[in-house]
Amino acid sequence: MISEILADFQRNWLVYASMPVIAALIGYVTKIVAIRMMFRPIEFRGIRPLLGWQGIVPRKAARMAAIACDTMTDRLITAGEVVRRLDPGRIAKELERPLLEAVEEITREIAEEYQPALWESLPQQVQDLIVRRIQAEAPKVIKGILATIQSDVDSVFDLKGMVVQNLVKDKELLNRIFLEAGRKEFQFIARSGIVFGFVIGLVQMFAWATLKSPWIMPIFGGLTGWFTDWLALRMIFSPREPRRYFGLFTWQGLFLKRRKEVAADYGALIAKEIITPDNVLQAVLRGPLADRLFVVVERHITRSLDRQTRLARPLVALTVGSRRYQELKHSAAEKVMRRMPETLSFIEDYAEEAMDIRNTLVQKMQELTAEEFEELIRPAFKQDEWMLITVGAVLGFAVGELQVFLVEHLAN
Repeated sequence: MISEILADFQRNWLVYASMPVIAALIGYVTKIVAIRMMFRPIEFRGIRPLLGWQGIVPRKAARMAAIACDTMTDRLITAGEVVRRLDPGRIAKELERPLLEAVEEITREIAEEYQPALWESLPQQVQDLIVRRIQAEAPKVIKGILATIQSDVDSVFDLKGMVVQNLVKDKELLNRIFLEAGRKEFQFIARSGIVFGFVIGLVQMFAWATLKSPWIMPIFGGLTGWFTDWLALRMIFSPREPRRYFGLFTWQGLFLKRRKEVAADYGALIAKEIITPDNVLQAVLRGPLADRLFVVVERHITRSLDRQTRLARPLVALTVGSRRYQELKHSAAEKVMRRMPETLSFIEDYAEEAMDIRNTLVQKMQELTAEEFEELIRPAFKQDEWMLITVGAVLGFAVGELQVFLVEHLAN
């Protein structure tokens, strides 16, 4: 029996030598395909509902974004931390020039809208004096608005909603969060398929020599695709703490071992792409809670105008009318809100420095437990993980069938 096997080895050495090589190739290709299927294509391609595919992460963008956001906003950073780091005095100083210009334009617009004849009849010096008085009041209004917002950030700023909205809207960015955080882990998965596949291929080689069954190749191909996917995923996240095996080597889940590197990359990406000064300002000014911000702005504008007209209020009421005066204050608040995005763009550099999102995230990530840290990327694998392993097994089985054809062809 053994002599027959050895003779067969000698006659068909090329066939046998190809088995571990092809198995290694199966392991590698199935990993590449499985990883790609997690993230591509961004949109569904094919014929709905069954014939076609959309990447698992973009297909479940809302859920994936919510999971990523929960980790980010529950354990790493809060809306209060983002906004309370802004100094009202510094902001007023940064906005001095654009604020003065905006106040002058708004003042003249309001005067010409509600009492054009009276405004035009005033000497230029008097008009300029009124404008300067209101400009002098503007920094107080800005400080007051920001102080009110900082005292109850959640009433006007939904950080979690902003993050989820941006990630669902930009599925490519959602992919990047998982791909960049787990860049080396995905490389490890692909490369491990070569090693694990080669080892299984050696077993396959002896099994074929002994049994010569056409089922050997597809069964081992499916086993290679399934087992190497499963084992690679296990090695990325387990064990959470370093553990020695067989007294020979120590292993820790690759993702957890790279905590410092992942934290730096993750913090940089979030600070650059998601929790940016522009995104924060847009969320506050135009998000679902913007109407509450308007109430805050209108209240401070009203107080400011009332202070400015305290002595002349009877005259203002007489010339404009009480109802029109209330409309005037509301109109002033609306004009301020419309100009805020343009005006506040001047503080983006300061806001980025003050909020210090990147360093905050990196520091907080270092404080996470191993289980919490794992949740940064684990959701990308957990969702339909069985499907990825099944795809690997099916592809391996199909390649095994092809391998049978090639082996029998070469053997003959």
